[in-house]
Amino acid sequence: SNPCLLLPVLQAAHCQMIKDLSACLLGQSLRVDCRYENKTSNPLTYEFSITKDNRKHVIHSTISVSENVYRSRANVTMHKNLVCLHLQSFTTSDEGVYMCELKATNDYTGNQIKNITVIKDKLEKCAGFSLLIQNTSWLLLLLLSLPLLQAVDFVSL
Repeated sequence: SNPCLLLPVLQAAHCQMIKDLSACLLGQSLRVDCRYENKTSNPLTYEFSITKDNRKHVIHSTISVSENVYRSRANVTMHKNLVCLHLQSFTTSDEGVYMCELKATNDYTGNQIKNITVIKDKLEKCAGFSLLIQNTSWLLLLLLSLPLLQAVDFVSL
């Protein structure tokens, strides 16, 4: 059942939904993107963990303490609607089920959780400018100026 529907008084504004969890390889690093729909301006806490051999290991978190073995290799960046984990020196021993857990302060719908299975050989390379796409204005500018450039070429002929 969807807790959003049970709380019409609090509005659906309290439902912090993780929309998508994806992983890709950036050089020797693993990047895990946890995209969410931001329905509240409340501060967001997060936790990235990995389950392997039936044990959960916290990689990077504002909710609980991360394990030493990951602490020096992991960092998290936050963008609009995206929490992004970078794990350096990624090897096959880092394979497993990665979990992203998000919680907004004063959100009563409980934590939002999504999993992804990460296997090194199956990972795709991260798109070079995927982070720049967050800032779509220059991309839009580029697309708008393309017909213009073609027109100019045409004239110079």
